[in-house]
Amino acid sequence: MIANQIMFFLLSAMIIVFSVLTVTSRKILRAAVYLLLVLVSTSGLYFMLNYQFLAAIQLTLYAGGIVVLIIFSILLTSHISQKFEPTGWKKSLLSALASAAGAILAITTILDFKFGASREAAMEVDMHAIGKSLLSLDYDGYILPFEVISILLLAAMIAGIVIAKKGGPADQESQNLKQ
Repeated sequence: MIANQIMFFLLSAMIIVFSVLTVTSRKILRAAVYLLLVLVSTSGLYFMLNYQFLAAIQLTLYAGGIVVLIIFSILLTSHISQKFEPTGWKKSLLSALASAAGAILAITTILDFKFGASREAAMEVDMHAIGKSLLSLDYDGYILPFEVISILLLAAMIAGIVIAKKGGPADQESQNLKQ
């Protein structure tokens, strides 16, 4: 095997292992760290495909933005050692069935698609055109996607705080008052 194949299999294995650990971990901080490792490994695949811009966005937006916001939210709400309740066997079985169905669908779709090499020559990269597109309000502009990304980061922070605050001291005090 050549080095590219070894790296592909290594990154793919890391994505699979850390994805499973993300959804099966009972500690919220560990799940967030595993998610970070999944996103970094995914950006490694993008770098292997020579999609440097997409890899950079993956690292900065998802790994550097959303996951860091989730981790900070967990740390700020003092629920580092919080454990999730173990899932029942029914939920585990249904989750496994849904995962298997999704994997079968993805594999059959990939195998049925006829991949072919492009006959077009590679395009020149014009940095001035990229810069104007990033700041443009025109049809090919990226101002709106950047604003949507900022809303996504805000939603991730709010979701991280809501998840981390769930079952905290305030909930215990309100339960004590009800009794």
